[in-house]
Amino acid sequence: MTPRRHLLTVVLEDYYQLSPFKGLISRDHWRRFERRVEIGTRRALELLDEYELRATFFVLGWVAEVAPELVREVAERGHEIASKGYYHRGIREMSPDVFREDLTRAREALERATGRAVRGYRVAENWFGPDDLWALDVLAEMGYAYDSSLKPVLRTWAREPWRRWAHRHTGPSGSLWEIPVSSASVLGLHLPIGGGNYFRQLPRGLVKQAVARWDRRAPAPYVMYFHTWELDPEQPRIDAASALARLRQYRNLAHMEDIIRYYLDRYQFESIEKHLGLATMAAEVPANTRAAAFAAQTGDTDAAQPVSIVVPCYNEEHTLPYLSGTLETLGATLAPQYSARFVFVDDGSEDGTWHVLQRLFGSRPDCALVRHDGNRGLAAAIGTGIATAGTEIVCSIDSDCTYDPQQLRHMLPLMSDGVDLVTASPYHPKGAVRNVPRWRLVVSRGASVLYGLVLHRKLATYTSCFRVYRRSAVLDLDLREPGYLGIPELVGELDIRGRVIVEHPAILEVRLLGRSKMKILKTVLGHLRLMTRLAGRRLLGGRRPAAARLPQSVEPSQERAGA
Repeated sequence: MTPRRHLLTVVLEDYYQLSPFKGLISRDHWRRFERRVEIGTRRALELLDEYELRATFFVLGWVAEVAPELVREVAERGHEIASKGYYHRGIREMSPDVFREDLTRAREALERATGRAVRGYRVAENWFGPDDLWALDVLAEMGYAYDSSLKPVLRTWAREPWRRWAHRHTGPSGSLWEIPVSSASVLGLHLPIGGGNYFRQLPRGLVKQAVARWDRRAPAPYVMYFHTWELDPEQPRIDAASALARLRQYRNLAHMEDIIRYYLDRYQFESIEKHLGLATMAAEVPANTRAAAFAAQTGDTDAAQPVSIVVPCYNEEHTLPYLSGTLETLGATLAPQYSARFVFVDDGSEDGTWHVLQRLFGSRPDCALVRHDGNRGLAAAIGTGIATAGTEIVCSIDSDCTYDPQQLRHMLPLMSDGVDLVTASPYHPKGAVRNVPRWRLVVSRGASVLYGLVLHRKLATYTSCFRVYRRSAVLDLDLREPGYLGIPELVGELDIRGRVIVEHPAILEVRLLGRSKMKILKTVLGHLRLMTRLAGRRLLGGRRPAAARLPQSVEPSQERAGA
């Protein structure tokens, strides 16, 4: 007897685009992350070639725009390309009009990459429920041949049990096939067994038994899926995510290939396109009229003011690819008013930071790399960068990008004549904080309040490393604190000398990759020691800045981080 043929689908997306990280990672920041979509996709292709299988790949339109050659390769190797929408959004985030726009944009990107018509769709997030069937009517209206966005869970479809199987959906605009992801029935409840996270989280023996029962008894093909990123267990960890999100994302990643092989060894699979008898069709590809999102800005470079941007790094091997993506467009953002040069200071890292710096930035003419023999501390690293910089205006940014460097476009103009320091302030009434751990806020806010009692200039934030310096004003400062405490110490010394400090409201976000190196108790005691010393300096010889030199109030930027 000929074995039954089931349906194999693959979701082509990258590790940072997923539901567990929603609220942490804005899609405006996707381009900043290390792109690894090729790694998991090529492993999936090799696996399918080994078993001589062809599958349906559900692909984000965004991926097709940034990696068209990869999507084209998948199609050329005989696999069907279907849509997963343009961005990673659920249907409840979109009105019918927004849904149509998303479908159109994704289809154009996919067809432009492959030259083939796209006839299938799967929603990127949360699947369709009974209140979402209007989306099937929109898909039929737009000429899609099938959808695979239903996943029976618990009693979601208890009133329409036939929707658990492949069926024809008919609406006012026509009809299309619905191909639900497979589920097992347990005590009247439906439990997904189609793959992905369920393969990695549920007891393997129970899932194997459920799939075998489906193969023997179910009236429709078994619909299995996995994600390309699930074949990349070495992917960077998003440490800022919740424990539940990390469990969902990373548990059993190392075993996923073996799990998939188990099912490929035992069952026969084909693509949805082949199962439905859909002939491969060429697409009518429209011209790409969208401007390149990251096109270089032109301007009179001779008239641009040169600025240096110092980036201190200590054990940031895994953060640097994200930093590289973040800085990719900063020069264009600051042009034509400013011409940016970067100074990276490796503060005696013990991991592969120096080698990654050389790989990412070593050959760039606008970058200089400096290395400390040992770990001297954050303030010392920034000081080395300022001394290395050949410009009067020098910025410092965090290597973990907790402040969006794009905010420099609003801070740099504040460095006018007579101003010596512009410092970012998330605790300013018009600043903002996003997802930052409470302990960090307590330490930083508390320190800023106390520094305000000790110093002349009353700032909302004294501890931010995100700053613009007048080089001549800070080069001769004799800081006693080479580490993190040197950051507020520098403000204190400028304050005592009567220098002008401007505060700009900014947005502080949680560190996404890696963990903070701050030791809480040591930092708190250090702040108290520094405050005592600064208070003594002020009493013995400090003077208050002239009122005429204080800056005017600063209006916040209208553009939020990542916009």
